Amino acid sequence: MSEVLGKVLQVMQPVTGEGRNGAWKKQEFLIETNDQYPKKVIFSVWGDKVSMLNSLTPGIEVKVSFNPESREFNGRWYTDLRAWKIDANNVTTPSTQTFSAPPQQNFDPPIEPVSEYKDDLPF
Repeated sequence: MSEVLGKVLQVMQPVTGEGRNGAWKKQEFLIETNDQYPKKVIFSVWGDKVSMLNSLTPGIEVKVSFNPESREFNGRWYTDLRAWKIDANNVTTPSTQTFSAPPQQNFDPPIEPVSEYKDDLPF
């Protein structure tokens, strides 16, 4: 099980189709993560779970629980992040941490003046 926190950016239109196992329905939504370096991630919901997206609107914070799944088609691999739970209520975002560099210290040893250079090498 994987989870990610983020802000909903877009909810796409549902897509339907007919496969060898019958009719199917899929809908995708895009979020931007709350990480230090935010990433855009698209998730999909399938079948009856499409109704979970009815209450999603752009701008709200959500916690998405999902399972990653990859499959091969014609020699290429495709990855799908299938959301199975979307929590839009009482989402607490991680507190913003401020990192500051420690005061700069001088680590160079003090230089003492050399009055005379003595060479003890035999050559």
